[in-house]
Amino acid sequence: QLKLVESGGGSAQTGGSLTLSCEVSEVHYMEYCMGWVRQAPGKEREVISSVDSDRSTAYADSVLGRFTISKDNAKNILYLQMNNLKPEDTATYYCAVVQARGPYGDTLNVGDFYYWGQGVQVTVSS
Repeated sequence: QLKLVESGGGSAQTGGSLTLSCEVSEVHYMEYCMGWVRQAPGKEREVISSVDSDRSTAYADSVLGRFTISKDNAKNILYLQMNNLKPEDTATYYCAVVQARGPYGDTLNVGDFYYWGQGVQVTVSS
């Protein structure tokens, strides 16, 4: 069973930066579409970014230009670099992976993700 473990959450001020990491327990899943999903209190889960096996990426409009997704296949780690943070970025952030290879591409559909980490809290104060 795939295990995803997020780290790097915490508190930041508006305009600050944080980097989230997700350790992936099984190396071959690094070739699957992987993403970062967040859920704010009282809101639905939102896929904010994904990266496919060919390293093509997709971003939600809410984070485009501020967040960067990347992965290190040698270390089995997925990253999310978050810059210029805003209070509306406050949420629980989850690392997620699709169930099988293709045809997901760099999807932003939360229903395409099958495996989930436990989540980390990110709080941005004004």
